Amino acid sequence: MSGLLEGRAAIVTGAGRGIGRAIAEALVAEGAKVIVADNGASIAGDGGDPDVARETAKALGGGAVAFGESVASPGVAGQLVDLAVKQFGGIDIVVNNAAILRDAFVFRADPRDWDAVIRTNLSAAFYLTNAASAVMRDQGKSGRGSKGGYDWGRIVNIVSSAGLYGNLGQAAYASAKAGLFGLTRVTAMDLQRANITANAVAPFARTRVTDIIQPANDAQKTYKERALKIDPRHVANVVTALCSPTGKTITGQLLGVRGREVFLFAQPRPIARLEATTAATLAQDMLATFGPKFTDLTTDLEAFNTEPLV
Repeated sequence: MSGLLEGRAAIVTGAGRGIGRAIAEALVAEGAKVIVADNGASIAGDGGDPDVARETAKALGGGAVAFGESVASPGVAGQLVDLAVKQFGGIDIVVNNAAILRDAFVFRADPRDWDAVIRTNLSAAFYLTNAASAVMRDQGKSGRGSKGGYDWGRIVNIVSSAGLYGNLGQAAYASAKAGLFGLTRVTAMDLQRANITANAVAPFARTRVTDIIQPANDAQKTYKERALKIDPRHVANVVTALCSPTGKTITGQLLGVRGREVFLFAQPRPIARLEATTAATLAQDMLATFGPKFTDLTTDLEAFNTEPLV
């Protein structure tokens, strides 16, 4: 490897398995020190096994440290950042990857499941970003990194196409991932003057999420078969590129990774306009002016159900 990230310190949540582990491995391979943050819970967020983080950190070698608690509370997120500063002298990279899944149709969902998914998939990312970005800004003032000013700060949020397109039965998961993209945009804006970037990456790869898909039709079956072919190292490659020195000018962007394909997603902006009249005629006016441009209800599984480049 080229040592792109020599001297950097990183936190990767959900780093014990799947995409998170692949990202941690890639960062370590490029010279970064990494905290493997993973409480070892099931994909539904149940239970926990601290050995997941410990075993992954051991496999990664001296450049990795295990952290086996859930980051879904402000206090624990602060402890995690403090550990990075204590162990590595600072924090430069945060990858918010940890997520759980509790699917149900919106009319059957348990509000407690909604709360758990939002807390783990969205609030935890805010807590960690909040704690880490404060330290990153202080590092800029204290001269960490290059002599030309601190420009090592990187925040990467792992989102999902489900949060962009939607998917059946994934109200909580899709809402959390859509919210995570909103958090990415604001983080990029808030930290721009401090030369700290924030980007979102929507991965298509084999994960515990794809493993548990129960196909309801032939299209979903084909989607799963294709997803299982895609190694998560491709996602790790893009995340590493964003964290590289050249990535310092890429911020506020939404990227997708499917095997060797990398996508830049458009972001919501007005595409048509009309002058409102009365409620009695406005719906008709909207159909006439906006109707041809309406976004259909294609799910993410349908939108990306083509053969990937692997």
